[in-house]
Amino acid sequence: MENFADLVVPRFLRYVQIWTTSDKRSEETPSTGGQWELARLLAKELNELGAVDAEVTSHCYVLAKIPASPGLENKPAIGLMAHLDTASDVSGKDVKPVVTKNDAGETVIRSDGTTLLGADDKAGIAEIMAAAEYLLSPKLPAEIKHGPALIIFSPDEETGKGLPCFPMERINTLAGGTENALTACYTLDGGPLGELEIECFNAIEARVFFSGRAIHLGAARGELANACLMAAAFAVMLPRSESPEATDGCYGYYCPAAISGSLENAELEVLIRDFDLDRAKERAAALEVFARAVEAQFPGGKVRVECKFQYYNMKDNIDRRPEVLSKLEEAARRAGIACTLKPIRGGTDGSRLTELGIPTPNIFTGGRNFHSLDEWVSVPEMEAACRLTVELVRVWGE
Repeated sequence: MENFADLVVPRFLRYVQIWTTSDKRSEETPSTGGQWELARLLAKELNELGAVDAEVTSHCYVLAKIPASPGLENKPAIGLMAHLDTASDVSGKDVKPVVTKNDAGETVIRSDGTTLLGADDKAGIAEIMAAAEYLLSPKLPAEIKHGPALIIFSPDEETGKGLPCFPMERINTLAGGTENALTACYTLDGGPLGELEIECFNAIEARVFFSGRAIHLGAARGELANACLMAAAFAVMLPRSESPEATDGCYGYYCPAAISGSLENAELEVLIRDFDLDRAKERAAALEVFARAVEAQFPGGKVRVECKFQYYNMKDNIDRRPEVLSKLEEAARRAGIACTLKPIRGGTDGSRLTELGIPTPNIFTGGRNFHSLDEWVSVPEMEAACRLTVELVRVWGE
């Protein structure tokens, strides 16, 4: 396994140059056409590697199977998952990756500073593809035996809109033909070397609608209820001490994420995140209190709050299946990687997949500074993620 850099780096450099930024305003899955381009390329490459039944589904999921070593066909099937899209926080178009050295002499890959890099999550894709190339190689040493593994590349993870179209029936067929045939899944969508994640936020998206009363500004005294100002007043009521920039670790937050409107109508998007479900619900209830306070400040104005859960903390469901984590930790030990458990201050497709009954921990990819112009990824840590992935498939085959 000494040459994983030769397998993973060229793939990563190729994938990041495909524009796959997702669009949360779109109701389609996938939300952008570039995801189709990457999906079709990956399916083609998987077919060339010798994966079984490589395909792109009608909603842009890439599926393929790494068959088990002879005699291990009945071992539990696991999934290896990463997502096709990149975030829209900064531009993901015309990415120009730069291979360089950091101050410690470690080989890293950055963008040229005008776009994000796309390590979230094309590093995960490249690492899974490199592991697949190794396991599917006709030169694989005979003593390296492994169970079956499914490769799953999903669209629109960054918008949270891909999982409703998750092809569970097709995946069950590939995994063994029975309901819940996939025993466990692992997302490669994490950060620095050694970080494993089995806990994530509970996530609520709130949309707050402001109905004002418009009138000619020259006659506004005592009559105007400015919906734009109502939205701004609501936003500043959100506690600054409970914002993303003021919290870390296991502390939750409110985040005003988007605002738009006019004198007559305005809208505010508020993201609520908390590891504790009851506390997340309390935050949602607090928005109603803020709404009534704004109405009191703006006679004639109305405020309506709509909340929906986006995903739940996956920890309880993963804890019910301790072997899912213990096998991952054993694979890390064999790969010579010291690992730590860290809560995700966010969520992955694994959060939603765990809700569907398939426990899905998250594995590091070596990336840093996701969703920013300063994003980069460590090549040695990408190699480590490849080694861990190979060992994980082997451990499940025992």
